[in-house]
Amino acid sequence: MMKFWRENVYAAAALLLLRLYVGWQWFDAGLGKLTGGFDAGGFLKGATGKPVAAKTGELVYPTYNWFLEAFAIPNTKLINVLIPWGETLVGLGLILGTLTTAAMFFGLMMNFMFLFAGTVSTNPWLVLLGTLIIVAGANAGRFGLDRYVLPLLHKGIDRVLHRKPKGTATGTGFQV
Repeated sequence: MMKFWRENVYAAAALLLLRLYVGWQWFDAGLGKLTGGFDAGGFLKGATGKPVAAKTGELVYPTYNWFLEAFAIPNTKLINVLIPWGETLVGLGLILGTLTTAAMFFGLMMNFMFLFAGTVSTNPWLVLLGTLIIVAGANAGRFGLDRYVLPLLHKGIDRVLHRKPKGTATGTGFQV
């Protein structure tokens, strides 16, 4: 089954439709926040004021609550920039099929952050669909710009990793 999602051309076509749907969800949410005056302050305070807790009252995600209190709330201005731009860029990456796996990874990270805060909304649905995109790897961007971007990226990485230092014999580090 994994081979089908990762290599099959029909799976790539289905993933294109999935990518466009999920990408539009992210892009629309991000653009709405960019143009609508987004402020995460109330959400962050609400998430820490009424955190996800078990029936015993014990916090379910204590490390996430600590993150919100120690980092996110004191840096609300930064969060107000990162969330809208992150959502918009994840959406663009998925719609264009550019660095698709990386875009979906960051989309899933945002989904989980929202879920840890106790927000359900469309997040579970987007996690499920995003997992399919992640599992497919490069095949998810086969009908997108990844077809051109990934080979260039691989070529650049290979060039950096296999670069021979100047003045050395066969890259061993010994002076000639």
